[in-house]
Amino acid sequence: MSGAAATLAPRRLRAGDPALPGVRSLIRTTFAYMEGRIDPPSSMHVLTLEALSRQAEEGELWVAEEGGRVVACVVLTPKSGALYLGKLAVAMSHRGRGLARQLVEVAEARARALGLPAIELQSRIELAENHAAFSAMGFKVTAETAHPGFDRPTSITFHKPL
Repeated sequence: MSGAAATLAPRRLRAGDPALPGVRSLIRTTFAYMEGRIDPPSSMHVLTLEALSRQAEEGELWVAEEGGRVVACVVLTPKSGALYLGKLAVAMSHRGRGLARQLVEVAEARARALGLPAIELQSRIELAENHAAFSAMGFKVTAETAHPGFDRPTSITFHKPL
């Protein structure tokens, strides 16, 4: 974590929260660099406000905000044996402040509260910089998977026991 650690308190969003459009905008903006780098394309292209609202209700959606603007987010979904982290995103203006690590710590606390022994996430094969960041946070590679229709790995699964 950088010396300029974040002091933004993450909060959990519920279905219909007025911050949901900010979450969708943050994901689309921060994932845009993947365009042309990953195949198949990111699911951010089909991410709707309704889908985010459902994820907030069926799982958990956490955000960090500053000045009324969503600057970081993560979606948490309980699975068998782990809490899955999806759509972890931090605004470019707020990178290097420890927000991703802070949201991973929220995920760890939520996994413990739910009685789950680990947290897990996936990253696309092509995003080596993300792999390094997850490894630095204590995640270990446990699998490579392929999206439907692909005969090569397209994603790497990272796992962190608690």
